[in-house]
Amino acid sequence: MSTDYKDLQRRMDGAINAFKTDLASLRTGRASSNLLDAVTVQAYGSAMPINQVANVSVPEPRMISVSVWDKSMVSAVDRAIRESNLGFNPIVDGTTLRIPLPELNEQRRKELVKIAHTYAENARVAVRHVRRDGMDALKKAEKDGDISQDDQRVQSDRVQKLTDETITAIDGLLAGKETEIMQV
Repeated sequence: MSTDYKDLQRRMDGAINAFKTDLASLRTGRASSNLLDAVTVQAYGSAMPINQVANVSVPEPRMISVSVWDKSMVSAVDRAIRESNLGFNPIVDGTTLRIPLPELNEQRRKELVKIAHTYAENARVAVRHVRRDGMDALKKAEKDGDISQDDQRVQSDRVQKLTDETITAIDGLLAGKETEIMQV
């Protein structure tokens, strides 16, 4: 009996991938269709990602275009974008919403960096939960007599090393995004 390191690695990689997705939704001065990935729309009785009710495109460097498929959903999509805390004010044009991206001012850049730090902390917490699960499994295996105390220590060190590497990767991604956001 030993800990499934591949599963722990997969779960920690999942936390990193979720963090990368969150970071992609933060604006850095250039328009990107990923900016609206975090927006959920109240549609048909449930919360849905915006890309399930509309087509998001970038026709110009400082403009995002959202083509809503169902005419009755335009106001819900507009409301969801306005309430998303991204600082966007869509211009409704029939079933299309045009979102001009204003220049980022210093205050807004600092807010975006704070949001990035929040996303990073959420990712770190997710990684720590995976570590806790791995450590609990090792303690149980030792208690049940499946592994020796020495094996448990060696494997615990391995789980901790995996955790440290993953958190270092998260910190590196955060530093890169912070530099990108603060670049004028």
